[in-house]
Amino acid sequence: MERFTPRIRDVARIAGVSTATVSRALSKPDLVSAETLETVRAAVAETGYTINHAARNLRQQRTMGVVALVPNLANPFFSRILAGVSAVLTQAGYNLLVVDTAGPGVDPHIARTLDRSRADGLIVFDGLLPSEDLRPDPLRPPLVMACEWIEDLSAPRIRIDNEAGARLAVAHLAQLGHARIGHLPGPAANVLARARADGTRKELLAQGLPIRSDWFLPGDFSLDSGRRGARDWIAMQDRPTAMFCASDQMACGFIGEAQRRGFRVPQDVSVVGFDNIDLVDHITPALTTIRQPRWSIGEAAAQVLLSLMADAGAPPPDTVLPVELIIRHSSAAPGAG
Repeated sequence: MERFTPRIRDVARIAGVSTATVSRALSKPDLVSAETLETVRAAVAETGYTINHAARNLRQQRTMGVVALVPNLANPFFSRILAGVSAVLTQAGYNLLVVDTAGPGVDPHIARTLDRSRADGLIVFDGLLPSEDLRPDPLRPPLVMACEWIEDLSAPRIRIDNEAGARLAVAHLAQLGHARIGHLPGPAANVLARARADGTRKELLAQGLPIRSDWFLPGDFSLDSGRRGARDWIAMQDRPTAMFCASDQMACGFIGEAQRRGFRVPQDVSVVGFDNIDLVDHITPALTTIRQPRWSIGEAAAQVLLSLMADAGAPPPDTVLPVELIIRHSSAAPGAG
């Protein structure tokens, strides 16, 4: 029995439109109405034309552009990662477009970048984007998740071991003699914040130290939440002698506010951050932190994406890069100095 091979005219017949409209919907979806696009997509799915032909044809129409979706361009953490991405893509002849996803959901401006007519690939740094906006689709380019990830989205992930990094930070403070260690986490919905909080709890347990909910303060990775965390710490009757902050920005905010209110770091409280952004070696005191290999994260994300775009075989689902404890002057034994 001869196998049925769906053709564009089959899609057009089921959708009730011309073959030219089908072609336009698949190659330049912004030129057709939302209703027509939905009708064509349904017909494509019904016939199987997408799987056998459309995706292959669309791959041949290169834009030579890659879109990076970044949750907050004001955050200096992303600068070296994007530099690593750009270095690899530039060498391969691609341009990089960076889009700030700050705000709820995927707005229409961002959504327009998520199809093959606008970009050949996506690197997604925002783990809070709705997974339904990024799922595999014949009109959507291949994507890689970097740093953050969306738990119910199947895509290669380039990340670090956040839990291990948190454990390094807490173990360092415990080895200095701190028995009262607090934590300033990121936002509760963020996968990185959850992993770092889990690592903090596990290492406190391993060290035989108390895990107190009142010593886990609210944070959101920002300088302002670090300042608020310092004010919350100052208001406590029973304070931790050390704070592990889930980002360097929060650690810097914490240190600045504590010092402004007359407390000394590390004499009155030791502080450890996470990320090793460029700023932390230049504040006073210089920040002890967990170093992420940010340039390498960007390079790896771009390399995996290039492999996907070239159909060079399935990459590993997870690429996990190592972290490192960088000891500076913001951490010391309790009451030192």
